[in-house]
Amino acid sequence: MVLAKDAFRLDGKNVIVTGAAKGLGEAIAMAYANFGASVFICDRDEDNMESVARRIRDLGATCVTAVLDVRDTNAVNAWVADLPRIDVLVNNAGGTFYSWVLDVNDKGQRSVIDENFTSVTNFIRACVPKMSQGGSIINVTSVEAYRAAPGFGIYGAMKAAVEHISRTLALELSPRNIRVNTLAPDAMHTPGDETLLVGDRDYGATLALGWGSADDIAGAAVFLASSASSFITGTTIHVDGGSDAARGWRKTENGWEP
Repeated sequence: MVLAKDAFRLDGKNVIVTGAAKGLGEAIAMAYANFGASVFICDRDEDNMESVARRIRDLGATCVTAVLDVRDTNAVNAWVADLPRIDVLVNNAGGTFYSWVLDVNDKGQRSVIDENFTSVTNFIRACVPKMSQGGSIINVTSVEAYRAAPGFGIYGAMKAAVEHISRTLALELSPRNIRVNTLAPDAMHTPGDETLLVGDRDYGATLALGWGSADDIAGAAVFLASSASSFITGTTIHVDGGSDAARGWRKTENGWEP
């Protein structure tokens, strides 16, 4: 048996991408449209989201938008209830700020938890009853889920929680043939992290493949949404230029150093 040339096509699929106004979510939504899917996107940033929607429609694809706070369970439930069958869900929305754990107040902690973890469970609970057999859930975590994250401790803990619950859901949802996987990006310049870069070191220069782009994660997202990945569930694809593999090693002019 030979893998079909159209195994990566998404024609006829309805996909949700959260946090799609810019950055990784924008790239994923655009790629899905380019591969034939109908795209349903949400974000709090209405202006940039509508700009993405226009470009998706220019590709000839359907795009439905919603100005939505993914932390708001009732709002999520109401929006999803009005959508048609769902084939793919990408939980991309998230965010954080730089602070040592002991300096994070209750409000800040709750905000990071809800934006990065509660939003994921909100959408999964709302979408699974409407998902088709063979559906795909893709949760965007981070390299911070797999290593210490000084200055981003609550964020890293929530991304680790997303990775863990994704493994559990992969088993719990297997009777419905719904696959659940995660993407762990790193070293990608996006508008959302412009204020989070700490220090003056060229981080990308320390990685095996240097800096990546949002399109790099879009490729992995297309794969996990497509029939080409139909036997993959409960795992993580690291789209990080070798960051996780290095585990503390860094590339220098003289080679690799710890």
